[in-house]
Amino acid sequence: MATLGIDLVEEILRLKRTRNAVILAHNYQVQEIQEIADFVGDSLGLSYQAASTNADVIAFCGVHFMAETAKIVNPGKRVILPDLDAGCSLSESCPADKLEAYLAAHADKNYYVIAYINCSAGVKALSDVICTSGNAVKIVNAAPADRNILFVPDQNLGAWVMEQTGRKMELWRGACYVHVEFTRDSIERIRAQYPGSPVVAHPECTYAVRILADEVCSTERMITYCKNSSASSFIIVTESGMLHRLRREMPDKDFIAGPTDQCACADCRFMKMNTLEKLHDALLTLTPEIIIPEAIRVRAELPIRRMLELSA
Repeated sequence: MATLGIDLVEEILRLKRTRNAVILAHNYQVQEIQEIADFVGDSLGLSYQAASTNADVIAFCGVHFMAETAKIVNPGKRVILPDLDAGCSLSESCPADKLEAYLAAHADKNYYVIAYINCSAGVKALSDVICTSGNAVKIVNAAPADRNILFVPDQNLGAWVMEQTGRKMELWRGACYVHVEFTRDSIERIRAQYPGSPVVAHPECTYAVRILADEVCSTERMITYCKNSSASSFIIVTESGMLHRLRREMPDKDFIAGPTDQCACADCRFMKMNTLEKLHDALLTLTPEIIIPEAIRVRAELPIRRMLELSA
């Protein structure tokens, strides 16, 4: 099996060269994919990479909405996703048709729609600006003062941003199924086991978990925080894939998986659907390919470009 693995990696790298492809991987991907990727990062970093690449093919190792984002800003490039069924519970909690109906029914509120990037192309097309967990505070602070803000789809991230900015927003009732599995009890238990280790949590976690954390931040900010901290070990409260990147970049520090009430760490079943075998097949056949109707793509590109400009 080891030889097969080495051969598979070599074949992926060969196909990448012949296809003039770039491999982008989210921080939550499995270790093998992170190690073969050209760039590993959070949603904001991946957005920048997708917008600036000179490759003809973007092999996006993440979930569906992320590959859609890459296609939105690269209409002339082929974007492939190793597993087309790699979806997102948070994105699915806000269907475009339901958001469109809600906006029509509340047209009198003149909503300024800020959409967390974890949403479909259809939802992005209905939005004024996109944000990520890494730039959400900046995006909300830049919102027009005379507009009512509707924040979709993550109510936990939205609540955290309200705490940071003082801006009142209406929140769509969506959540990431992985991050809501962390509970106050599970974090208190792990903290009791490692009393000297700071708790670093993602803002998609619930309020009960966030108030226990020493730092609440995006996955990319987790890297910076842990590098700059004098602590030698950290409790990481987000999807388990993040642990590999932290350990690779800081081998001299210890990273402990934040547990849920059900298990010792939290895995996203959608993120883990991508494998080296599926990545190889995608580069070989250039499928599954992300296709977005041009009318939706054009509308969705504007709020993404607005986000990139505001985040520069």
